[in-house]
Amino acid sequence: MADWDRTGTGNASHNATQYAAELTRQIAIKNAAGSQSAVKAADVAFARSMLQSCRQNNIQPGVYVQMLVELGFGGA
Repeated sequence: MADWDRTGTGNASHNATQYAAELTRQIAIKNAAGSQSAVKAADVAFARSMLQSCRQNNIQPGVYVQMLVELGFGGA
């Protein structure tokens, strides 16, 4: 098992999506140069990617819905 494949979902497709989305989020935040709006945009893109993956892979998406609510995007 790869180090990143430890999410506990048991779904390789979802785990791979999570790895890619988190890597993309971290790179975007690193390149944000202190821009709070860029960091928020990276977080929103991550949450939306994960929400879509949860729906496609029949995984409970509650944590990503809540993340979007807290970011001001109403869970969608």
